[in-house]
Amino acid sequence: MSKSETKEKANITLTNSLVAEQLEETATYLRLAGANDFKAIAFDRAARTIEGLDEDINDIIRDEKLTDIKGIGKSIAQDIYKMAELGEIPALTDLKQQVPEGLVNWLNISGLGPKKIYKIHKELGITEIGELREKCEDGSVAALSGMGKKSAEKILKSIDWMEQFSERCRLDEAMAIADRMYNALKDLDGVQQIDVAGSLRRRAETIGDIDILIAADKQAAPKIFDTFTNLDSVMEVLGKGDTKSSVRTSEGRQVDLRIVEPQQFAAALMYFTGSKEHNVGMRQRARDKKLTLNEYGLFQMDESGNTDFDKPVKTTTEEDIYKELGLGFVPPELREDRGEFAFFEKHSLDEAKLLEEKDIKGILHAHSTWSDGKKSILEMAEACMERGYEYLGITDHSKTAAYAGGLTIEQVKQQWEEIEELNKRFKEEGKNFRIFKGIESDMLQDGSLDYPEEILEGFDFVIASLHASLDMPPEQMLERYTRAIENPHTRIVGHPTARLLLKRDGSKVDINRMIELAAEHNTAIEINASPWRLDIDWRYGQKAKKEGMMTAICPDAHDIPGIDDVKYGVAIARKGWFSKDRVINTMSADELEKWFNKKL
Repeated sequence: MSKSETKEKANITLTNSLVAEQLEETATYLRLAGANDFKAIAFDRAARTIEGLDEDINDIIRDEKLTDIKGIGKSIAQDIYKMAELGEIPALTDLKQQVPEGLVNWLNISGLGPKKIYKIHKELGITEIGELREKCEDGSVAALSGMGKKSAEKILKSIDWMEQFSERCRLDEAMAIADRMYNALKDLDGVQQIDVAGSLRRRAETIGDIDILIAADKQAAPKIFDTFTNLDSVMEVLGKGDTKSSVRTSEGRQVDLRIVEPQQFAAALMYFTGSKEHNVGMRQRARDKKLTLNEYGLFQMDESGNTDFDKPVKTTTEEDIYKELGLGFVPPELREDRGEFAFFEKHSLDEAKLLEEKDIKGILHAHSTWSDGKKSILEMAEACMERGYEYLGITDHSKTAAYAGGLTIEQVKQQWEEIEELNKRFKEEGKNFRIFKGIESDMLQDGSLDYPEEILEGFDFVIASLHASLDMPPEQMLERYTRAIENPHTRIVGHPTARLLLKRDGSKVDINRMIELAAEHNTAIEINASPWRLDIDWRYGQKAKKEGMMTAICPDAHDIPGIDDVKYGVAIARKGWFSKDRVINTMSADELEKWFNKKL
């Protein structure tokens, strides 16, 4: 097939990063298949070239000018043209069929790269991690040329970690580890600045490695690294150098500490925070201004377009760098190349009006001992008051959720009486606090709610949530959600996909259409702040903004500590570009009551 025919049939929109990822993946699979390393290197180089392009790869494909790019030969160009047509590089598709799936899992083992994996696979004839463990234990791996006893021991140790811990962890788990490390290092002699970087600083919902960055003079670095690698929670030192050390903690997480010179800290913090896509955009903006931006700083270019490292642009903070490049400060949560450049070219951070934790005035979606909560309504209310909140929406489970102590109609009426008595008591005591009568109603298979009309009318608000039949076909699931959202009693849709991060995928409902429906019917879709959920996904934030969809930051608290999960929900809301005015629990109790009563 000619390139012209490919171009005519192509209907897939690519991105530079997506093409680069597939080229890089092809290189990895080539090595796993034992191919000539020069071929794999060519794909690696092509990936780096495409990743660093200033132009849109789709324009280059349309004009059939891939081979005009230095480092892209005819063969790889044809692979990319095919990818534009088929969605995947054909060579990669073929390699995935050739390489045993079990070997791909070996890539997560510390100390094993693709070439070593191929060597062990070929010489020992094994493909599964369990077989690899056996061959390490019986000495077969150590006996291979280029391996040895230490390599085999390292592989065994890594397999042990893999079996005990997942590759990634939840946001709350990563934050706890990072906070502990941060507090242990921040006051050490020589530490001038310290911050957490990487995907954790960007508040991704799951985290791989944890990155910490320190500014210190060179002479102070060795002692700081010594302290870091000898912390009580460190179970294994993975590497120790002059500028970077890596450890594995008792939780199984890798933590990387980098130390840079003080004048490099701002640029290094930006670089190591990422995302990769955001960094590419920032480097391009620098080039457009005849500057070079890297992890060492911002530098002027000479007349030939080369970086003049003797002419740094003075920048002491990330704000300085953004200002030099014609941008308002972009908060870490938004550094994903999803519209931040266009916005901050014209607006400041203040104008973004991103939600802050202090904006939350009350807690919605909390459980008590009436269903599967661990504390009484009074105890939950008092905990909210201690935290400065003005109201609490109690939303125990409805009757269908018998497994979670779902409330019968009689129990609902009894709970209402208790709430009314507590509200009366708070008023008499002069406390500016209110409990709203809510329910987390199961969304039944046909989308109806879990109680008859006369009971639903008695609640201040209803959260309609999905707990069962998650594998319903997408079209049928959307009908289910449509009926629930159209119900005049539904004010909030709870955890819309019902996902459990790192444990269970959610439903395959069309979230974009759900957002449209929710906006049309003046119904909020919650950001479930439980770190197990963080659902609705932040990636739908721009769609929600476009449609004017409201949200609520809901901790789904089943105990007092769960109330504090609000901070994770706020982080996801910020990442999804939610402003204060689009979050219903930033309203006062009176304002929220009016909103609850105004469905349409």
